[in-house]
Amino acid sequence: MRNLFLIAVLTTTLSFTSFAQSSSGYGIKAGLNYNGNGDYFDSVNDNFQNPDRNVGFHIGIFGKIGSDLYFKPELVYTSTKSDYASDEFTMKKLDAPLLVGAKIIGPLSVFGGPSLQYILDSGFNDININEVENDFSVGLNFGIAVNFNSVGIDLRYERGFSENEARFLDNNGIGLNDRLDTRPDQLILSLSLALN
Repeated sequence: MRNLFLIAVLTTTLSFTSFAQSSSGYGIKAGLNYNGNGDYFDSVNDNFQNPDRNVGFHIGIFGKIGSDLYFKPELVYTSTKSDYASDEFTMKKLDAPLLVGAKIIGPLSVFGGPSLQYILDSGFNDININEVENDFSVGLNFGIAVNFNSVGIDLRYERGFSENEARFLDNNGIGLNDRLDTRPDQLILSLSLALN
């Protein structure tokens, strides 16, 4: 999985280099995420808790090859937060969506594709996380976009595919049976600016 992520980053970087020689372009993007991670299993009370959704943010770069039918690789830093009863789970990750899109009418287009994700950091209030099962995971992005010259707005849904649990340690470093599904489930609103 690590090699797949590195290939995606390399492909994105090489794509940016080739954009200067084509009619397509590259740019920057930023926006808000309305997200919740998966269920939290509380071993003491023997129950599952669904997360309360929260607002996070993202910032990154993108490239675009093509016009009516296009390929749009992105490299995005994402910060998310989910609330579970009185606890809070935070996650920071790098996302590399590899999107294919098509213009529908005028400035409106639809897109979708896989998103490769690398978890940089995660935390759950005062509880130590033993480890997230996989630092690398795969998800799916799909959505709609509106582009006016160099400015674009897109709204997408992201869902993680790979099962990926975090397990917790108590204050003495002893493993608990508590676990959290770290797969993202979020709506993402982005504003983009094409620089070329």
